[in-house]
Amino acid sequence: MTIDHTKAPGPEVARGLGDAIRGWWNGLARPMQWLVGVPVIALIAILPVWRPPLLDTPGTDFGGVMAQFAMYALIAVGLNVVVGSAGLLDLGYVGFYAVGAYTVALLTSPNSPWNKMGASVFFSPDWAWLSCLPIAVAITAFTGLILGTPTLRLRGDYLAIVTLGFGEIVRLLADNLTDVTNGGQGLSQIAYPRVGESEENPFGVFSAGNTGGNVNSGTWWFWVGMVLVIAALLIVGNLERSRVGRAWVAIREDEDVAEMMGVPTFKFKLWAFTIGASIGGLSGALYAGQVQFINPTGFNVINSMLFLCAVVIGGQGNKLGVIVGAFIIVYLPNRAMSIEVGGQPLGDYKYLFFGLALVVLMIFRPQGLFPARQKLLAYGRQVYQAVRRPVDPPDPVGSGGVDPAPSEPVTNGGGR
Repeated sequence: MTIDHTKAPGPEVARGLGDAIRGWWNGLARPMQWLVGVPVIALIAILPVWRPPLLDTPGTDFGGVMAQFAMYALIAVGLNVVVGSAGLLDLGYVGFYAVGAYTVALLTSPNSPWNKMGASVFFSPDWAWLSCLPIAVAITAFTGLILGTPTLRLRGDYLAIVTLGFGEIVRLLADNLTDVTNGGQGLSQIAYPRVGESEENPFGVFSAGNTGGNVNSGTWWFWVGMVLVIAALLIVGNLERSRVGRAWVAIREDEDVAEMMGVPTFKFKLWAFTIGASIGGLSGALYAGQVQFINPTGFNVINSMLFLCAVVIGGQGNKLGVIVGAFIIVYLPNRAMSIEVGGQPLGDYKYLFFGLALVVLMIFRPQGLFPARQKLLAYGRQVYQAVRRPVDPPDPVGSGGVDPAPSEPVTNGGGR
C-alpha cells in the first residue's frame, strides 16, 4: 500500500471564508500585499465621493459619517494596543482623547487664556493645527506615562476602576477649571488646516462651513483620518512583530508565567499604556480640528464605553477587526436615523442595541467578530513551512534498512 506523505495526517478541518482570505493574504509576499492593499485603500477613500446607494446614510451627510468613522478607527487602534495586545482593561480611554483635544484647543482657540491673541502668536495661522498635532501626542503620551507608573501594578477590576476614575477626573477638570478651559461654555474657533481657500470656500476646504457637494469638509477630514490610521497601523504592526509585541502577548495570556520566564512585565505594560495614550491624543486632536469646538460633555463615560465596544465587537488583538468594529459603531446608528419607530428615530436607541449585541456576542462569540489568530509573531512563516515539510519514514526491517539496536533497560540501581 502506498502512503501519501505530502498531506498532514488527521481529519480535514473546515475553513471559513475569513480564514481562507487570511491564509491567502499571509501567503503573499510583502510587495504583493502592498500591490493588493493600495487599490483597496483607494477604493475606500473614494466612498464619500461615490456614495453608493447601499451605504449612503439618508438624512445624514455620508462624508461626515466617514470622517467620524476615521476618528473612531484611530481610537480603536490605540485602545486595541492596551486592551487587545497587552490585555489591560482600560475603561477611561476617553481621558486621553480629551487631553489631546484640549491641548489643540488651548493652543489655538481665541477663547483660551493661553491664547488670547490668537494662534498666530505661536504658530502659522494656516498650519497651527498641524503644528499642534505632535505636541498633543507628546503631552498625551506623557499623561499616560504619569498615570501608568503608579497604577499598572494593579490588575483586572482594580485597574479598570482606576482608569475609569481617570476619565471622569479629566472631564470634571475640564468642566470646573473655567479660568483655563472656559468650563461648560467650551472653546470655539479651534484651528484647522487653511487649505483650498476660494470664493466658494473662503475659509478653506477643511472649514465646517464647507458643506456643498460630495467633496465637503467631512470628506477631506476622512482622508486626513485615513492617513493617520494607516500611519498608526504601520507603527503598531511593526511593534507587534517585534520583541515588544511578543512580550505583550505573553502578558495578555498569563502575566505571572511571563514574569517567571523573565519578561519585565511592568515595563512592557507601561509601553503599551503610553503608546495607546499617544494614539488616543492623536484622535482627540483630529476631533478638535474637525468640529472646531469642544466642551466637557463630549468626553463622558458613555463615549469611553463606545470605544471599548468597538474593540470588543471587532475582535480584541485584531487591528483590522477593531476598525470594522469602529465602522459598525459609527455607521449603523447614522443609517438607522432615517427609520422611525413610534415617532422616535431608531438610531436614538443605539445604546440599547449595542448592549444587547454585546450580551449576545459574549455568549456565542466571546472573541469578537474577527478574533485574532494565535500564531508566532516572529519567523512564523518559516516555522510553518518547516513543520509542514514532508519527511520520508525509515525503511522497514528487511527491505534494505538497518534495524536500530534496542535500547538497554536501566536497572533500579542505576547500572547498565
